[in-house]
Amino acid sequence: MGQTEILDEVSKLLSEDSREIFNKICAGDIRNWRGLFELSFFSEGVKDIYWNISVEVYNEFRILYIDDVTTQKVEQFEKVVQQKYIDDLLDQSPIGFFSVDLDGKFCYINSILRKWLGIKNKNIIDVPTYFRDFVSPDLIGEQNIETDEDGKHGSLILRPIDGEDFLVYLVQSEKLSSDGDFKYSRSIVFREPFATLSGDHASLALLEQIPWLFSDSPVGIVMLNIQGEVIECNRAFLKLLGLHRDGVLTRPLSERINKEDRSDADAQFSKVVMGIVPATLIEVRMPAGGERELTASLFVSRICDTENDVVGLVVHVIDTTEQKNLEVQFNQAQKMQAVGQLAGGVAHDFNNLLTAMGGFCDLLLDRHGSEDPSFSDIMQIKQNTNRAANLVRQLLAFSRRQTLQPKVFAIRDALSDLSNLLRRLIGENIELEINHGVDVDLIRTDPGQFDQVIINLAVNSRDAMPGGGIITVLTERVNVETSIQRGHEVMSAGEYILIKVVDTGSGIAREDIGRIFEPFFSTKGVGEGTGLGLSTVYGIIRQSDGYIFVDSALGEGTSFSIYLPAFSAAEAEQFNQNLVTNQSVSPDLTGAGTILLVEDEDAVRLFGSRALRNKGYRVLEARDGENALDVINAYDDKIDLILTDVMMPGMDGHTLVRLILEELPDIRVILMSGYAEDAIPGEISENPTINFLSKPFSLQDLALKVKEVLTDKKSEL
Repeated sequence: MGQTEILDEVSKLLSEDSREIFNKICAGDIRNWRGLFELSFFSEGVKDIYWNISVEVYNEFRILYIDDVTTQKVEQFEKVVQQKYIDDLLDQSPIGFFSVDLDGKFCYINSILRKWLGIKNKNIIDVPTYFRDFVSPDLIGEQNIETDEDGKHGSLILRPIDGEDFLVYLVQSEKLSSDGDFKYSRSIVFREPFATLSGDHASLALLEQIPWLFSDSPVGIVMLNIQGEVIECNRAFLKLLGLHRDGVLTRPLSERINKEDRSDADAQFSKVVMGIVPATLIEVRMPAGGERELTASLFVSRICDTENDVVGLVVHVIDTTEQKNLEVQFNQAQKMQAVGQLAGGVAHDFNNLLTAMGGFCDLLLDRHGSEDPSFSDIMQIKQNTNRAANLVRQLLAFSRRQTLQPKVFAIRDALSDLSNLLRRLIGENIELEINHGVDVDLIRTDPGQFDQVIINLAVNSRDAMPGGGIITVLTERVNVETSIQRGHEVMSAGEYILIKVVDTGSGIAREDIGRIFEPFFSTKGVGEGTGLGLSTVYGIIRQSDGYIFVDSALGEGTSFSIYLPAFSAAEAEQFNQNLVTNQSVSPDLTGAGTILLVEDEDAVRLFGSRALRNKGYRVLEARDGENALDVINAYDDKIDLILTDVMMPGMDGHTLVRLILEELPDIRVILMSGYAEDAIPGEISENPTINFLSKPFSLQDLALKVKEVLTDKKSEL
């Protein structure tokens, strides 16, 4: 398929507005310009895909640099959806909520307050509306607003557009910028008769007169006496926590709060009762029946009598579990992205160094046999280079940016092959048991990385049992009918193979479980671990479209549960038909042909060219993409293979390969990189001319890959 046909096919996938922009780029109407377009792809049954595209003109070519921003757009969309959910809750609340800017203009106002004030237009942004316009001007002297360090609070008389003045109780706080300047206010408005309640029992009598304010509210509401005991609650609160009314009345509300949050909540309740703060917002965890626990925001405010004495509290309870989960997932994603960016930089630069270091060791070993005095020194350098390469792979595994080569294989066979190694690793004082369930068969992941996962978990269990114990590996096929939430992870419905690694060790403290998969976090002593073992496991499993959960308690052992997508034999055959079959390594790695080596790192280019020349190839060298095009144009003979790095200044390897294949569609290509996002899995599997070599690689890896590609054999290096 030529350039024009490819662009036409891409254009068909675009929405109408995006297609117009894209076609202008392709037609050359936009030239010598760099900027970003956001294109939203659409396809029936498939979520939108968003790309940021920058355009650069190189001679007669138009180069499009594409960045997939779908994840960021989805996260933005989810935040909008969650905000809409919160707005809907506030709109249905019987209490007024509003926010104003520095000029007193409404930034937000909920439905009930708009109704009280007679504001018909919902769009207060385009039609500026000011709070001061609703404060009764002839009753300013009778307003009773106090100001303290927590904000403003007190009685206020408001005048609606149509109708009579009415009394409210206002609680207002201010949001400041990082510079300490005012940004906006957040205010809660209670309409009378809250402002004129008298006595503890008057609260209950009031509820009978205003069911719309209490019983029928979609938001959980609880009335407390000054001791914090429940004197009444509505149906929404009971439904939220799965409780019966009789089990709640006369009991302290704090009993329904997670023990770890209880003392802080009691302290905040007391501050409101004593008048230290007029109202407060508390975020707590609340058991909701069974093992379910929700995160809730409690809006706590005072109920006062006519003498302004506190007679109780009213608490609005809003379920913010989903919002909290999204925030945690977003923060975790940002953390993963930050570590991933760090790992990517380390992978690109450090893997180049490791390739050169290991490669030149190989060249030295070709000239220094085992009887040479220098042989052991060179081997020490080589072995430590391999250790450094493994450390980089662990970083990439956590950030899910390592290059995986997935296959569908039988888990029974994999664990059987691994069992002898595991027994040697865990020692004689620890017993290993492997038990398989019914219909446990095929999974899809990188076999080598799967072994690494099991080994890391087994070693982790071994270290938790210095006095001996039992490690049990269990497998079973499970059908997850609906999405399941564990902590802040949501596992999709589907067929899974469950692998459980259970030990009888010391267990993990509850406060550490939430951090157990974080990079560099370790419960071991200084110098006893890198803190990357479990983070590596997490990255490999998530990159394989799987999930991993941990259950543990101090003194009760630990259980890791891994869920990987299950495959049938038919699916395995279809998946594996285009994958490379394992080839035996040929002792003869010499060859013939002309290779263009494109690499911006001088040391890697020098090693690669020397290694390939030693094997009998003619090697042309280029330091970057533009230089490579010049070499091709100046060379009159046939070039058999392009061996190019992916990450290079100026024109990257992807762009270079696309341009070359347009002119030389049958030329063989090997892309080199130590960073998974640089690989093009689709093109590697679909285009027989494109292959991939992961950095760091040895002399044998390089020679074997080149020979197999030039003889139409693909390896899985």
